[in-house]
Amino acid sequence: MRRISWIMLLLFVFAIPWEYSLELGEPLGNIARVIGLALLLVAVLSVLQSGKMRTPGPMQWAVVALYLWYCCTYFWTIDPQSTLAKLRGYPQELMIVWLLWEFVDSPAQLRSILRAWLAGSWILALLTIANLMSIEAAASGQIRFAAYGQDPNDVARFLDLGFPVAALLLDGERRWWGRGLAVGFFPLGLIGVLLTASRGGFVAATVSLIGCALLLLKNHGRAVYGGAFALPFVAGLVWFATPHETFARLGTIGEQLRGGDLNQRLNIWVAGWRAFAQAPLLGHGAGSFTVASGLAAIDTAHNTALSLAVEGGLCALFAFAVIVAITIYSAFTSRGAVRIGLLTLLTVWTLSAMVGTVWESRTTWLLIAVVVCAGRLVIEMPAVMALAFDPVGQLSQPDLVFDLE
Repeated sequence: MRRISWIMLLLFVFAIPWEYSLELGEPLGNIARVIGLALLLVAVLSVLQSGKMRTPGPMQWAVVALYLWYCCTYFWTIDPQSTLAKLRGYPQELMIVWLLWEFVDSPAQLRSILRAWLAGSWILALLTIANLMSIEAAASGQIRFAAYGQDPNDVARFLDLGFPVAALLLDGERRWWGRGLAVGFFPLGLIGVLLTASRGGFVAATVSLIGCALLLLKNHGRAVYGGAFALPFVAGLVWFATPHETFARLGTIGEQLRGGDLNQRLNIWVAGWRAFAQAPLLGHGAGSFTVASGLAAIDTAHNTALSLAVEGGLCALFAFAVIVAITIYSAFTSRGAVRIGLLTLLTVWTLSAMVGTVWESRTTWLLIAVVVCAGRLVIEMPAVMALAFDPVGQLSQPDLVFDLE
C-alpha cells in the first residue's frame, strides 16, 4: 500500500503545475484535485496498515493551526458561501505538507519528487507554446499566451520556480534523460515565461536564473557561460515567432515601477487596506476579500500578505508568518548547493507573493513541503543528502550516488 501511495504522490506532484489545463467537470474538478483526493485515501489506508506515522514537526502543527483559524472565521464571516467553499478547498492544498513529510524517506526520493515537479513544469511550458501556435490565438490577435485554462501570470510564476528545481537536479544526474530534463527546461521555460508577457513573471525569472547561475557555476561553469551566450539566440527565436506587442508589454516594466499603478494593483491594495482596517484582528472571513474590499468578484488581492490580513486578520497573518519562518529556517539548515537552490526558490516565491495571491496555490505548499523535507533529511542523513545533490563537491566517485537510488 505504501508503494501505491508513493507512485500516486509522484503523479500528484507531476500534475500540479498544469492542473487547470485538464478540468474533468463537476463534481470532480481538475486533474490534480482528482489525483490528490485518491492519494489522500490511499495514504491514510497505508498509514493504518503500517500502524505508524512519522511524528509531525513544527510545520505540520503550524499548518493545522492556520486551517483551524480559518475554520473559526466562519462564525463571523461576511460571505458565508465563499468561506464554506474555501474551507472545503484548503485541506486539498495543505495536505501536501503532510504527504511529503510522511512518504519522502530519503534524498533519492526527494530527487524523484523534484523530477516529477520539473516534468510537470515541462508540460506547462509546452502547453503555453502550443497556445502560441493555435488557430484561435492567431485569429484573435492574442498577445499573451498561456496553457489552456491557466492565467498567464500564474504560468509565469510556476515556470519561474522550475528553474531552481532544474538546477538542483542537474548535479548528480548521470542518466541522459535526467540531464535532458534539467538542461532542456532552461530554454523551454524561458520561452514560456516570455510568451506570457507577465512583467512580474519576467522579473522573477531574471532573479531565478541568476540564482541558478550561482548554483551551477561551481561545477558547471562552462555550461553557465554557454547558456549566457545562447540567451540572445533564444530571445531572437522567440522575437520572430511572437507578436511584437508581447515584448512591448514587457518593455513597460520600468514605466510601471516609476509611476504606474502596476496594472491597477495599487487601487486594489488601497481597497484591501481599508477593509483590513475595519477588522484588523479577526478579519472578514475566508474567501471574503473581494466582498470586504468592495471589488468585482473576478478580482484578487494580488498580494499574499494583504489577502491573509483581510480574510483572517493579524491572527492568520501571524500563523502564516510562522510557516514562512520555519520554511526559511529549513532552507538555511541545508548546506552547499541545496541551500542555494532552496533560497533561490524562496526568493522567487517571495517576489511572486508580493504581486499575487499565491498562498492558496498547491505549488506554494509543494514548495514549502519540499524545503521542509530537505531540512529534515539534512539533519537525519547529512552525508547522503550532500552526496545526492552535490556529488562533485563531495566524492571523487560520483557513481556511488546512484547506488543510493
